[in-house]
Amino acid sequence: MKLYLPLIAAAALALAACGGETAPSAPASEAHHDHAASAASAASQAAPASEAASAPTAAAEGCSKLVETGDSMQYNTAEISVPKGCTDFTVTLKHTGSMPKTAMGHNIVITAEGDVNGVNNDGVGAGPDNDYVKPGDERVIAHTKIIGGGEESSVTFPVAKLAAGTNYKFFCSFPGHAGVMNGVVKLAD
Repeated sequence: MKLYLPLIAAAALALAACGGETAPSAPASEAHHDHAASAASAASQAAPASEAASAPTAAAEGCSKLVETGDSMQYNTAEISVPKGCTDFTVTLKHTGSMPKTAMGHNIVITAEGDVNGVNNDGVGAGPDNDYVKPGDERVIAHTKIIGGGEESSVTFPVAKLAAGTNYKFFCSFPGHAGVMNGVVKLAD
């Protein structure tokens, strides 16, 4: 029981921190926010849970964006503005509809504008088990998992992955959605 207590405390802390106001501190190579990995990471730290709870948040003000979607094929925004001053940026996708992800699933994939078609085509081939994103695709800056009604998914990536002067897009890689579910990602001053 003594072995499980730190893990349970860390898991509770990680779950309490998932209110959309703080960003996960997962490396950019991890495409998804994983609560179990966060709990394991928190459990391995030397600081007690009470100290960890009072520590400042990892995300600076303005270094995150909530994007909503529903049972229609559209996002509630056409632009994600990423401040240059942020070290990391978190995008959270919230599906406000009720349809399951197999019927009306959505995600967010961020890539350079010129790579959208190739990434999308390769993603369809990767299938639903890979969230319609080819595993290890270096053209993908970040992506959330495919979600259905009532679900949400977050991804955090280093802002350094965005180069000034390059045009970026976000889109849904669920088959047939990218043509209408897309928007612009801008690196802002």
